[in-house]
Amino acid sequence: MDGKDVLCWYAVYVRSRFEKKVHQLFQDKGITSFLPLVETWRQWSDRRKKVSMPLFKGYVFVRIVYKSDHLKVLESDGVVKFVGIRNVPSVILDRDIEWIKILTGEPDALRDVFPEIPTGQRVKVISGPFRGLEGIVKKEGRDAKLVVYFDSIMQGIEVLINPEFLQPLKNA
Repeated sequence: MDGKDVLCWYAVYVRSRFEKKVHQLFQDKGITSFLPLVETWRQWSDRRKKVSMPLFKGYVFVRIVYKSDHLKVLESDGVVKFVGIRNVPSVILDRDIEWIKILTGEPDALRDVFPEIPTGQRVKVISGPFRGLEGIVKKEGRDAKLVVYFDSIMQGIEVLINPEFLQPLKNA
C-alpha cells in the first residue's frame, strides 16, 4: 500500500527558516501538521535568550490523503517539495511521529541531530519514556548515547539513556 488514498503522515521540505510560517499556514488551511520544536539558548551580542527551534531544519510533517490534498500542500507559500525517493513521497509511520513527539517531550535528553546513521550495536529501549524506540548505540558508558534513526526522512536524533534500559537486537 502506497498510502495515496488513505490518511498518512508525510514530510514536506520547506524554505530555509520557514518551518514555523509553513506550519502556521497549514493550520490556517485546516491541514493537520506537526512541527517538532526544541528549546535552546541563543547568544546575541547584547543578550542571551531561550528560543524554540525546529528539531529537523527544513522539515514540516503533514497528515493528509495524498491523492486529494497534495496540491493544497504544495501550493502553500514556503513549501519546496514532499520528501521522498524518485518523486514518490515517503509515508511516515504513525509510530515514527509518536517517537518524535516523545523525544521532543524530553528536551533535556536531546543532544544533537545527525544526518546519517552511525555504526554500532542496534538496540531497543525496554524501559522508561523512550520504551519501544529502536536505534544504534553511538557511545558506551554510564550514560549511553543512542541514535534513533528515522528512515523515512533520513534523520537521526541522539539521546542520552541508561544502558540498563537497552536490549541488544540482531543486526539486520
